[in-house]
Formats: sequence, structure tokens, C-alpha cells
Amino acid sequence: MTVNGSDDVLLVHGGSPLEGEIRVRGAKNLVPKAMVAALLGSEPSRLRNVPDIRDVRVVRGLLQLHGVTVRPGEEPGELVMDPSNVESADVADIDAHAGSSRIPILFCGPLLHRLGHAFIPGLGGCDIGGRPIDFHFEVLRQFGARIEKRADGQFLEAPQRLRGTKIRLPYPSVGATEQVLLTAVLAEGVTELSNAAVEPEIEDLICVLQKMGAIIAMDTDRTIRVTGVDSLGGYTHRALPDRLEAASWASAALATEGNIYVRGAQQRSMMTFLNTYRKVGGAFEIDDEGIRFWHPGGQLKSIALETDVHPGFQTDWQQPLVVALTQATGLSIIHETVYESRLGFTSALNQMGAHIQLYRECLGGSDCRFGQRNFLHSAVVSGPTKLQGADLVIPDLRGGFSYLIAALAAQGTSRVHGIDLINRGYENFMEKLVELGAKVELPGKALG
Repeated sequence: MTVNGSDDVLLVHGGSPLEGEIRVRGAKNLVPKAMVAALLGSEPSRLRNVPDIRDVRVVRGLLQLHGVTVRPGEEPGELVMDPSNVESADVADIDAHAGSSRIPILFCGPLLHRLGHAFIPGLGGCDIGGRPIDFHFEVLRQFGARIEKRADGQFLEAPQRLRGTKIRLPYPSVGATEQVLLTAVLAEGVTELSNAAVEPEIEDLICVLQKMGAIIAMDTDRTIRVTGVDSLGGYTHRALPDRLEAASWASAALATEGNIYVRGAQQRSMMTFLNTYRKVGGAFEIDDEGIRFWHPGGQLKSIALETDVHPGFQTDWQQPLVVALTQATGLSIIHETVYESRLGFTSALNQMGAHIQLYRECLGGSDCRFGQRNFLHSAVVSGPTKLQGADLVIPDLRGGFSYLIAALAAQGTSRVHGIDLINRGYENFMEKLVELGAKVELPGKALG
């Protein structure tokens, strides 16, 4: 079985603790969006702490297709982007780049400002539940864009300057909030966005835009107000570290009874995760350079967990931690409230020996928007259970890394199919596994 047409396979020989040090660089959920923001400027922008992941390469290619010069900076992980000569791109070229990512939808606002038109082909991304793009187009219509549906995608026009508007999100969507920010900064007048996402990556994107000359105010009630300006310059910015990758490695340390120092991890953006990690029985130590995560010995504790938008427990933290919870004593209850299909990955864990039952009911402290919609969005994890190696097919980015953790914690050898999908959000993950002592190999080429 293949994933996204890929038959790449990693052999994982489990049963050994992960021990050592790895580094996380800039957040996957910020860096590509900050790169798109460079399109809005009249001067070059300089972005530091950029990870070498597929989403970055996709956006780099799309920027270059639109005439933006992108080159390495003076330090490793630095990109310099010069948007002086933005131009239209060939539809076929855009389509070739965009199929593996949803980020091209965020090009709409900047291209409408710079060129007066934009084209968006069909979009890809992880299959973890509905993430409709229709709302993005509706937002752009409210700003004054005209949208024509064509056989190969959506063609957008802005015959006049886009205008500020009032928008209330039905759900604090990160993608929709980014769309509004990237469009509102050069729109005429004031834009008021209610029920906005306020994740650390959103705040960091606002910092980028403010450096470029934008006027953006965040209120404590999830309201963001943007006063449009006539032009923006460039920026110099160091991306905040990837708290989602850091948490993934923390869960790997817990599940494998290991000890991992995550250089670059920061306490402030991970406080909710750290509280939960401690409740489960994991240990951590924070210093100025990163966070050390380890299994202190003894039994892990079962917990009740409900995902939520920031500042709640992030949905991207859930899947890796569930693997560790298969080793906790008692019944853990998981209520997924962000993506309706995110618990589907547990069927493979059950094949490995886990005891996880899915439910359509809301098993958390409150009803959520999926409670009446017949989705299996709650789980009960009974542990501890010994995991055994198996054939695994990666379903999505976080689920894929979770399968890696399960394979590393299991006895015996697992064949993990479709590992290239993990490159979307985890920089050099195979090299990091080797550095931590994992026994992994590509067929015909030993890695560790």
C-alpha cells in the first residue's frame, strides 16, 4: 500500500530507548506563512531559523514562480526574499507545486494586492478532517475580490483596491486568521476579525507584519483589528521554534523510556503541554537553550485530555502523546475537538497490541461541535499494553510521526510506509532518529 503515490519505507527495529540531543528550528506553522508575507513588501525580507522541510520548499518554489528572488542568507537556515519583480505565474507550474500543500491559498491576498489577480489550483494537505477552503474565498469576497471557478482551480480578481471589512469566524481557525491578516494589512480602511485564532505562530506572523509596517492590534477577547496601510517594506525576523515538533520528541522520550534534550524548545509556548506531560508522569528540565524530556521510571499515569485551540492542549500534540498513553496504567480518555477524523490513526496502534476504543459521543468536559455529527472523535485508551512491530501506512503528518514512536517503542521490527510525508513538518527526522540511537534503516541502506 502506498501513500500519496510514494512507496518509501523505513524499517524500525524497536525496543530501545531514544537518548541524546536534537535541535528544533522554526515552526512549520509559521515559517511558510512568513515567507508568503514577504510578497507584500516593496523591499527584501530576511527570515532566520528556517527548517529544511517540504512545506518550505513548496513555498520557495511558488515564490520563485511569481518572480521573487529567494537565496540563502549569511547564516545556516536563513533565507533572503526579494519581491521587487513580482509577476504572474504559469497555471501549470503553480499546479505542479501546489498539489502537496494547502499553503497556496494564502497567496491570494498578497497577489491580489501586488498583481490584481491570483490563481489557486486544487489543494492538498493532510487528511485529518474537513478543512474547507470555501471560507477563505468568502473572506476574500468580503474584501472585494471577484472569484471565478474554473476547471483547473479558482481565478481571483481585484479590479479595485481591496477594502477592510468586519469578519467573525464561526471557529477560531488558524488558516482563516492568516488569510485575513495577509489580506487586511494592505486593504483600505479597518478590518475587524472576531473569534480569531491566537496561537503563538499567529502572534509571530503579526510580529513579522508589524516589522513590515502593518498596524495590527490584538484584544484579549480574540479580536484582531488591522488598519490598512498604503505600502509595506521588508522584515528581518527569527522564526519562533517549533513547539509541535518539540512535543513530538518529548512523547517519543516518554513512550520509549528514553531521555531527549530538545535544543530550541521554549517553555512559554509549551506550558499547557508541559503540565499534561507532568501529569502523565513524564519529567522535564528547562534551561536557556532548550528542554530535556525523560521517563523517570515507574508507572505512567492515565489522564483525561481534551484538545482545544490555543491556549488549550493543541490537537497536534495529541497523536504522539496517545502512543505514550498506551503505556500508562488505567484508562485515559481523549476528546478531540479540533479535527473530526484525527483519531483514525489509532486502528494501527490496536493492530500493534494497544487497547483503544473510539466513540462518537463527547467524552470530555463539554460538548463540542462534533458531538451531534456522528464522528468518532473520542477515545478510551486502556493500558499499559505491550506493542509489537507491524506494517504501518502513514495517514498524515502527526499520525505518521506517532507511528514512528509506536514502532520505536514496540518489540520487533516494523515496516513504516510513506515516510516521505513526515518531511512536510519534521526537519531531517531520520538523521535525528539515528542521533538518538534508534535502530532504523531504509531497505538496502542502513541508517543506524
